[in-house]
Amino acid sequence: MLSASGPIGVFDSGVGGLSVLRHIRAQLPDEDLIYFADSGHAPYGSKSEAFVIDRSFRIADFLLSQKIKALVVACNTATAMAIHLLRDKYPDLPIVGVEPGLKPAAAKTITGIVGVMATERTLSSNKFHVLHQTLNDRTGVHFIMQPCPGMADLIEHAELDSEPIHTLVRRYLTPLLEQKADTVVLGCTHYPFVRHVIEKIAAESGCPDLRIIDTGYAVARQLTHLLDIYAIRRGKTDCASAMQAYTSGDPKTIGHLIARLLQTTMPVAYISL
Repeated sequence: MLSASGPIGVFDSGVGGLSVLRHIRAQLPDEDLIYFADSGHAPYGSKSEAFVIDRSFRIADFLLSQKIKALVVACNTATAMAIHLLRDKYPDLPIVGVEPGLKPAAAKTITGIVGVMATERTLSSNKFHVLHQTLNDRTGVHFIMQPCPGMADLIEHAELDSEPIHTLVRRYLTPLLEQKADTVVLGCTHYPFVRHVIEKIAAESGCPDLRIIDTGYAVARQLTHLLDIYAIRRGKTDCASAMQAYTSGDPKTIGHLIARLLQTTMPVAYISL
């Protein structure tokens, strides 16, 4: 039985899902949150499908042991590979995944050309292929797929303003701009943390009005909708909401990144799954 007082579980291969967590905090400030960063096995984008599915099940089982009332898969790769299996295994649990923002991008583009920056694993998934093909046929928008190997890994290690991250962003963004893309989808939850770098390079390339699609807001909105449908949204209380983080990586590193990326602190505990 799901309880309105239970926490919401959120997980990602690492710190990228914090970009989703901050939208959830903003839209649902009264909810308790548990975040799991699987940094000891990040990034997922270079891992096999079987590996990603296994990790997703292990983490979901752990979060369920913490009495969560809803699960957010704040990772594009895990969503693409495992969310349908998670929903099959836990049919009574509200589960929200991260969908690449192709649909809002198609609505915003003026040139009809949209760049999609994502991991190789996300771009090669059947779930992504079906969504891409459907929208391409329906809207006539041309989507340019740009795999971005190495980018999530640098962000995972707090390389948010370094020369290597500027080099990678320029390498992956420039071909999209050269092909007249006026809208770019951030198809990995790590990428919003280098949005400032993307905007800077776009401006230097003569594209200061580049539209950037970050799907974290839509995920939080869908989560709110599901909590209302299940009647488990927590009402306002006199108690402050709580946040707890767990990681399979280094707790000090995750704590540092949480402070830097979210401008807040939360307890971080190591756990091996």
